[in-house]
Amino acid sequence: MPIANSLPAEQLTKVHQPDMLKPLIDPVISTLINKFPGTLDDLVKQHGSPLNLVWPHAFELNTQALLAVLKRYNVPYAIFYGAKANKSQSMLGAAANSGIGVDVSSIHELQAALRAGTPAAKICATGPAKTAVFHQALVSAGSLICVDSLEEFDHLQSTVEARRPLTKARVLLRYRPKSSPQSRFGMNAQDLLDSLQRLTRSTDVFHFEGFHFHLGGYGFESRAQALREVTGFVEAAREMGLSPQMIDIGGGLPIRYVEPQTYARFLQHDNQPSHYHNQKVPDAYYPYGAELTAPQWLTLLLEAEHSPGLSISNYLKLQNITLALEPGRSLVDQAAISLFRVTRTKQLADNKTVIFVEGSSFSACETWFASEYLVDPILISSHAPPHTPTQAYIAGHSCLDDDVISHRLINFSTAPQPGDLLIYVNTAGYQMDLLENEFHRHPLPRRLTATCCTEGNYAFSPDY
Repeated sequence: MPIANSLPAEQLTKVHQPDMLKPLIDPVISTLINKFPGTLDDLVKQHGSPLNLVWPHAFELNTQALLAVLKRYNVPYAIFYGAKANKSQSMLGAAANSGIGVDVSSIHELQAALRAGTPAAKICATGPAKTAVFHQALVSAGSLICVDSLEEFDHLQSTVEARRPLTKARVLLRYRPKSSPQSRFGMNAQDLLDSLQRLTRSTDVFHFEGFHFHLGGYGFESRAQALREVTGFVEAAREMGLSPQMIDIGGGLPIRYVEPQTYARFLQHDNQPSHYHNQKVPDAYYPYGAELTAPQWLTLLLEAEHSPGLSISNYLKLQNITLALEPGRSLVDQAAISLFRVTRTKQLADNKTVIFVEGSSFSACETWFASEYLVDPILISSHAPPHTPTQAYIAGHSCLDDDVISHRLINFSTAPQPGDLLIYVNTAGYQMDLLENEFHRHPLPRRLTATCCTEGNYAFSPDY
């Protein structure tokens, strides 16, 4: 559904930018918000609130930026988009258009990736609890399977051996790095060596392609150390007559939601209990003002030392080992915005103001993880002056007292009114749909794919 915009109609609507945690915004999206806010109001009237607009062009730009680093260092590489970051089918389409693979953790994600046009051979399945049906589908398709444990090894082997005709399973072995001894994911050194021994006896069942690990956090240093640990198993595998060709280091590449200096200033001066309506500062946040972008992070990883005098990038080239990545959030950076319509504001007994929106925190889920989305919303208002500054927190429309989108007290240059819109930028990385549900029988939020050819002419289509 193409929409052409006319400036006279837009002049009735005013965009109020936040003055504290102002979001970084993709230029195409910024043009829509700032020059044609009435278009957003029309879309919400047509499709309801909350409404998610997905922008595949941002996904493709992020992919190109990572590919540019890998090509500059001339290392063998593979990228698998972590599909769990977002449920958008158009994101999977952007992955296929970009020529990269997809990391899936369920048969449903597998089917969606195939439907989007990703070749089965470019799909890698992670996750520790794969079902027999999922294993069978992966083997049939010829996708790569990350084996998490000796128990999964046995299960996959029995699945393959029961097939007629027998089809080999392509596998990576998942290692549990020394820095994560309590993790339930991956195998310790002994189990990994046991798996390698089993592979030497099962060459008719498995096609062994290499190793995998995944770490929490966002530091490149921990990945470099884990990779160094894995290279010892590469040597052991080769001594056993096996031919590992890949080390998959998982995801965790950082993205930047706000300027680092802005974020640091907020944490230092504006992040006290008094800045939250519940008087509680969360214990942890995503690093919203990350010092490194994903391409910078990848550059530092490739330049990190593997061994004295040898960088990781040079090790990969010398040993002809493919570096595989599973970025999720970093590929959907700037690839969605979420629109919430204000239903009413309410003055509370403690002299605080709460803004109720048509939608819930299930569709903006940071507070459900005892954290906060440290990006301020943009206010789109169609009300005439005077504009009264206000400070308020934002709550959803459910009957749950914990249904709070932002416990943090946000400064607005003008008080939001019923019918106004709050625009949250950069919500594609888990925020918008990780916990979405039909609580109170509200329908799931609509998701539209947005494209733009010339300024002021946008097309929006359902994203299934």
